[in-house]
Amino acid sequence: PISALLRECRRPGFAESARYRKPIGRGVEGFSIRFVETALRCMTNALPEASAIYEDPEKRIVRCSVTDLETNVSWVKDITIAKTVERSKIDDGMTPISKRKNSKGQWTYLVPASDDDLLNKENALVSKALRTCGLRLIPGDLQDEAEAAILDTLRRQDTADPDAARKKVVDAFATIGVKAAELTAYAGKDLAGLMPNDLAELRAVYQTVKDGEATWAEALAVKTGTAGKDAKAAELTAKIRAKVAPK
Repeated sequence: PISALLRECRRPGFAESARYRKPIGRGVEGFSIRFVETALRCMTNALPEASAIYEDPEKRIVRCSVTDLETNVSWVKDITIAKTVERSKIDDGMTPISKRKNSKGQWTYLVPASDDDLLNKENALVSKALRTCGLRLIPGDLQDEAEAAILDTLRRQDTADPDAARKKVVDAFATIGVKAAELTAYAGKDLAGLMPNDLAELRAVYQTVKDGEATWAEALAVKTGTAGKDAKAAELTAKIRAKVAPK
């Protein structure tokens, strides 16, 4: 299992998606959902499960667990999925559950979630819960080795062809609707001047946004020091900080 995981970490394509960066303070980094999925597969004896244990008109509760079938050790986490979503616009005749003003002074509406909205929310929350449980089954020394291999792989790639590395990062963000000008604002420098550490941070932010753990607007607001202008962003930041703070 160790050698199989380290081989994966030496693949540039995997290394680019193996870490995340949450918009908290100066940034909180860690292993991404993709990393944990691969690590559990390499372990060959881990069983991830997710099943609904409660549901009513307002919420659904899903129990997530990861079990090491060799040692019979399990980690379990229950997640609550609210059956609502926020929208910047609503259809004529629709009555929102509530509304608030965002940082731009525009109204944002809380409305019932469609089946697709609910599925997307559930998939994102289940993935994060399984990552949390899965990491507890992966030995700490193996995590350290994997992290070192990932960072070394990315450094080698960026040093070998920095222009190609920059273009790949910019193209990746373009697929989620983030323009080059916004990346320049985040980095605080021209994209041609991005260094390997800048590229590593941007890759981690991209993975976080792609996995649905934060929005680009939240990441940009925290990076540029404007998060406090948006009460919801500040509230989200506080909640995430509470989750990752040492016990």
